[in-house]
Amino acid sequence: MTDYELKHDLPTIKTQQDFYEKLRGKITSFLESKSGSASKYSSYLLFAPDLFYLLTKSILDNRIDGKSKALIGSGILYFIAPIDVIPEGLIGPGGFIDDIIVATFVVNTLVNKFSPEVLEEHWLGDEKLLDVLKKISKSSDGLLAKLPARSLLGMFLKKSK
Repeated sequence: MTDYELKHDLPTIKTQQDFYEKLRGKITSFLESKSGSASKYSSYLLFAPDLFYLLTKSILDNRIDGKSKALIGSGILYFIAPIDVIPEGLIGPGGFIDDIIVATFVVNTLVNKFSPEVLEEHWLGDEKLLDVLKKISKSSDGLLAKLPARSLLGMFLKKSK
């Protein structure tokens, strides 16, 4: 296995936790403001910080090989990219839906390659990781069918399998 060297120090644990809590707070505020008009996918938005945290911790896990870390890195980059299929900058936290779908694909790929326990060590969600993955995977097909850019995202997910 190849060792990777970081060019910059990682943020402190406190900074990482603050970012996680800030993101959850923004999503919670968004959901509360949309209480009457929230879609059935609103409950999935709170998985965004949990999945992002899981990806960022997994990329540092020395039990995960370099090729898998490249896939994880792609998932992290999709989260932080300013332009994606549903940009957060234009529609707020609702824009995390596509990020959640991509992250779920990445995590499902890792679960199929590694023991789920490896990833569960990095999971902060309230529900069990495998239950969340099943729930998101089951709903993502229906959501993809409603997206205007569905064909683009669908092609990406099919080619990546």
